Parts: sequence; C-alpha cells; structure tokens
Amino acid sequence: MQNQNYKSTLHACYLGYITQALIVNLPPLLFVVFKEKFGLSYTLLGSLVLIIFITQLVVDAMAIRFVDKIGYRASAVIAHLFAAAGMVSFAFLPRIMPLPYLGLIISYLLFSIGGGLIEVLVSPIVESLPSEAKAASMSLLHSFYSWGQVLVIVLSTVTLKIIGEDNWFMLPLLWSILPVFTLFKFTRVPLIEPHGEGGPTPAKKLLASKIFLTALLLLVCSGAAEQSMAQWASLFAEKGLGISKTLGDLFGPCLFAIMMGSARTFYGIKGQKINMLNTLAACSFLCILSYALAALAPSPVISLMGCALCGLSVSLMWPGTLSITAAGYPGGGTAMFAMLAIGGDLGCSAGPWISGVIADSFSLNIGLLTGMVFPAIMVIGLFALKTMLKNQTNA
Repeated sequence: MQNQNYKSTLHACYLGYITQALIVNLPPLLFVVFKEKFGLSYTLLGSLVLIIFITQLVVDAMAIRFVDKIGYRASAVIAHLFAAAGMVSFAFLPRIMPLPYLGLIISYLLFSIGGGLIEVLVSPIVESLPSEAKAASMSLLHSFYSWGQVLVIVLSTVTLKIIGEDNWFMLPLLWSILPVFTLFKFTRVPLIEPHGEGGPTPAKKLLASKIFLTALLLLVCSGAAEQSMAQWASLFAEKGLGISKTLGDLFGPCLFAIMMGSARTFYGIKGQKINMLNTLAACSFLCILSYALAALAPSPVISLMGCALCGLSVSLMWPGTLSITAAGYPGGGTAMFAMLAIGGDLGCSAGPWISGVIADSFSLNIGLLTGMVFPAIMVIGLFALKTMLKNQTNA
C-alpha cells in the first residue's frame, strides 16, 4: 500500500485521470448531436478524435523538455487550467462562431493540451510514490480513468435526457468544475519528483533499445484497440444497431467502461502475482473476438456484449505495458513516460480516425471491424517481447 502521507497525492492523481476521462469521452457522446445540428460527416467526427490525440501526442513530445525544468506541480496546475478553459470554450465557441466546426477544433485543442499533460504527469507521479506493488498501483490508477468514463457517460446521458439536446452546451460548462477543483488540489499535495538513481534514462538510450521500441508498439496498439471502440460505441449503438441514444450510451460505451474499470480495479487490489505478458496475450485474443462480435453479430444484444467484452479485453493493455516498461527501466523518468504516452496517443488518434474513414467508404459496421487489426498486431508484438526478455535473462 502507498505511504499514508501521500494519500492526498494519490487522490489528486485519481481526479487527474477522471479529468482525462472527461476530455476523451464527453465529446463522442455528442457526436450524434453534432452530426444532426452541424451536419458533420463520420470522417469529420473522426477527425475531431484525431485532433484530441494528435494534440496530446505533440504535448507529450514537448513535455520531455519542459516538465523536469518547471516541475511536476506547476505542470499539473497548467494541465488542469487548459482542461477547464477547453471545456468552457466547448460550451460557447461552436455556437457563436460562423463555422461551428472551427469552434469545436479550438475547444478540442485547448482541453487536449491539458489532457496530454495529465497523461504524462500522473503515471510517473504515482510510480514515484513509496509502494511494494508498483504494477498493482498503476492498474488501480488507470481504473479511475475507466470509472471516470462511467461517471461521465452516465451523468452526461441522464443530464442530456433531462435538459434536451438543444441545451447540450450545458454539459461541458458543468463538467469544467472538475478540472478547476483538481487544479487547486495539485497546488497543495506533497510530490516526489520522479527520477531514478543517477537521474532519468536519456531518450536516445531508450530509443536504441529493441525492448523499449516493442513496448512502444504495444502502446500504439493498446490505444488504437481501446479508442476505436470507445469513441464509436455510442454512435454505433444508435445508428448501427438502431437503439435509442440514451440506451445506446448506457449499454455501449458505459458497459465498455464498467468492464474495463472492474478488471483494472481487480488487478490493482488482487492481481500482483499475475503474469502480465501472458495476461496481455489473452486480452489481445479476447479483443479480436469482441470486435468481431460487436460488428458482425446479427443481434443488437450480442453486439452490445461485444462492446462490453472489448472493455474487459483492453483493460490491462495500457497499464500493463506501462508497468512492464517501468520495471525494466526504473530510471526512465519523464522522457520514458512521455514517449510511451506518444505511442499510446498515436494509436488513440489513428484507430478511431481509420474507423471513421472506413465507415464513410463502406459502413459503420465495417469501420468498427477494422479495430480488430490492432490486437492482432499486439499478439505478434507480445510474442517478440517475451522472446527478447527471455534472451536478456539467459544472457
């Protein structure tokens, strides 16, 4: 367990990941609204997802240079300031600008800068805290992203049902309270600047390692496998399966998030002795099956089961890969976590965008089906990583 003195630090990090869940998961809940009110195509909607993760990717790369210089506290405060500003802009700019899509882009850029910084900061802060079970702590941390996703989906869906789709802008305005509160939380909590012995591992050394590059590939596939389902599940449930928006949100992305959060929480509490490489391989095979069920099943009920199973299958991919890499490079520091975040965001941006392009060219079902490519690549990557680690041990 974590040292009692750092409980408030953990709580701030948990809130940070809930804020990250807000940034990533509130926009797709409004895709149907944007499609109907602003006349946006699937490709344009997918491009909005691309903006979130490409922006985060750029911030991840920049963070390698400036986070260690200005410190983790200042960086965390700046991150949540951008997140709050983006949410407020999200409520107003699309409605007052001549081009609503441009207003959406500006808002997405603002809160995505915050999201990118949060992603780089929170994992190494938790990794730096005193703990005997680092992998379990990382998984428990990432479970708060999933529970934040559930919270955002349920509260937003119910609120939108009450206030009506014409008042959709109230959602980001209300949710902006969360990053503001978390911002003030980070001004007070104790922090340990996350460096290993002898300082952080240089980025050049990490990029020269085949093991690290393979882990980077796994993060790309993890992000793509997770977000290809998470970003399209709401619209797919309504347009592809003919389910109402309320039911589609609750039984599509919400079930996905519940399954993902449950698995991460279980591992965070009980799973320290599980072999992570073997578990990730099993998760990858289950992910392939879940995409096939969601996209190809003749029954909406079975398709929604596929969405839920996908949440279970991707649950440990991101935190598991982070834990394996952090254990292999204990002095990785900001550079390591930032580069891993770049890989994850690259997958998060490319996966949903590719699905959107394929959906416009063929159908939404076929677009969703393309998501199974990423866990298939992950199976190959995990086999290669296991071989390299075995050879390294025997050397």
